[in-house]
Amino acid sequence: MRIRRLSHYQIKGGKSSVAPAAYFLFLISCLLFQPASAQNPAPGKPQAKPIALVGGTIHVGNGTVIDKGTLVFDKGILTAVGDAGTSFDRSATEVIDVTGKHVYPGLIAMGATTGLVEISSVRATADNQEIGALNPNVRALVAYNTDSEVIPTLRNNGLLLTQATPQGGTISGSSSVMELDGWNWEDAVLKKDDGIWLTWPPFFAREFNFDDFSVNLRKNSRRQEVINSLVQLFSDARAYSQIKNPSITNLKLEALRGLFSGGQNLYIRADNSKDIVEAVQFAKLQGVQKPVIVGAEDALRVVDFLRENNVPVVLGETHRLPGRQDEPVYQPYQLPSLLQKAGITVALSYGEAYWRTRNLPFVAGTAAGFGNLDREEALKMITSTPAKILGIDKQVGTLEKGKSATLVVCKGDILDMRSNGIEHAFIRGRKTDLDDRHKRQYKKYNDKYEIGNK
Repeated sequence: MRIRRLSHYQIKGGKSSVAPAAYFLFLISCLLFQPASAQNPAPGKPQAKPIALVGGTIHVGNGTVIDKGTLVFDKGILTAVGDAGTSFDRSATEVIDVTGKHVYPGLIAMGATTGLVEISSVRATADNQEIGALNPNVRALVAYNTDSEVIPTLRNNGLLLTQATPQGGTISGSSSVMELDGWNWEDAVLKKDDGIWLTWPPFFAREFNFDDFSVNLRKNSRRQEVINSLVQLFSDARAYSQIKNPSITNLKLEALRGLFSGGQNLYIRADNSKDIVEAVQFAKLQGVQKPVIVGAEDALRVVDFLRENNVPVVLGETHRLPGRQDEPVYQPYQLPSLLQKAGITVALSYGEAYWRTRNLPFVAGTAAGFGNLDREEALKMITSTPAKILGIDKQVGTLEKGKSATLVVCKGDILDMRSNGIEHAFIRGRKTDLDDRHKRQYKKYNDKYEIGNK
């Protein structure tokens, strides 16, 4: 068939006289003159002089609360954290009165795709997974987009750090810990390649019935095949890790080297109790030093096993219905406190829903309210505990002298949706702009209807 090449655009009533080049120049000019208000705020500038926050309630993040405290930081590092009697050079310090307000460590979102996905329904804006089943060499780090409009919405709920996490396949790749402020991923990264993500092949596969919207369970027929491939890969990687300077670098095996030395975590996505036990046993047998279970819906059923093996748990979304019909309706809300009281190291996440991650503090609030859990203990599940699991607790997670000045000032309780109101945010001492798309839209339509009512 002969294909006719068009040199002009066809329009109703004849041919247009506008050439494609002129048409595209017109489009480009329209884009160039879009309002600047649609842009994200620029990253914060480096701290120019010491800053002191005085008079507020300081929630250290390790369970300690300092009433009417004083917090001082310089060059991005906390230099003093104490009560009202803490001394500092007022003449050389910018003093911010936060009386009646609350100071918290920057919250940490684990297992998130923030910065990797912008609009999930637009494939071109999603860079969170790679083709193939075994991709340990894939790095979420280099795909992290600091210009994402989702990021400022997280900062406005107190989240200042995120674990950029790959998805897809059996081994998705490596995650990295990122600050939610920076010009590019090189600026924003706090810890590169902190761990490898493995989705354990489930014993049961779920099938969704679109006719009656029910979920049916069936035995996963490919499970053993996938496990065999994992055994082969990890056996090869363990042998490869014993070679100090290989003459030929194998990218996949090199990416797994840190699992056997303890330099990286192995994050294992598993929900069913049988899957959790088998996944941990697999990791131990292969010589993995630091396995972490992610999701863990059935963790209560294997709580003794997790405690005996000293395996941390990163819970998935708990704002959900129970996984089984015979479970109490509030059990997902109570799960964090039940595991914590059983001696399990527990961190909270919001699954991998990139934009809903901003609700993470309210997940901790729900855990405190329904689980009879002290609010400072709930706070630890999104600050100091994630920092310990990620291996960044010497830098962030608590407000202690010598650590990074990554913190927020809140007008009320950061775990309460009604009073959570972030007024200041600092990342490594840099004052971060709290403007975001939500605030711009609110102002736009608030002004519209105010004008209309006059």
